[in-house]
Amino acid sequence: MEFVGNDYKEISASGERASFCLDCYQNFGWLPDERTQETRGAIVLRRERKIVNKVELTRLQRHFEACMDEITALEKSKTTNAAAAALCVWVVGTAFMAGATFAAVHVPPLWIATIILAVPGFLGWIPPLFVYKKIVSRRSRVVAELIERKYDEIYEICTQGNKLLN
Repeated sequence: MEFVGNDYKEISASGERASFCLDCYQNFGWLPDERTQETRGAIVLRRERKIVNKVELTRLQRHFEACMDEITALEKSKTTNAAAAALCVWVVGTAFMAGATFAAVHVPPLWIATIILAVPGFLGWIPPLFVYKKIVSRRSRVVAELIERKYDEIYEICTQGNKLLN
């Protein structure tokens, strides 16, 4: 039996993304290492150390990994701005409620000011959910197209890597 030196790599992926990553990494010469136990959300890969076109495959792999990071960032961007906007609306509502509370505990109580401040306060606590959903919905439509472009780029990268292996 001839000695074969291997490089090893551990990737963190779970669910549907794990299968996708595994398929893509195989185009850069990586194979799942059956001898290691699969830990929660991590897959161990190996490839021959003296693989042909290793430098170009590594460059393509890094480009693939950058695209995957961009997809992850795009997925997160769906909710980040929505959460910030909803939180701002909630804080404004809470500020009105604080004013209403101070007006209610004032000696003597300022009931008119309490009512005037409490109404927008309560109304400020209801819209954040709707604001969040609307912004996420709008952002999801924009992001879906960008993510689809990234997947097309990944498929092109994997095709190039596969050609280098064969």
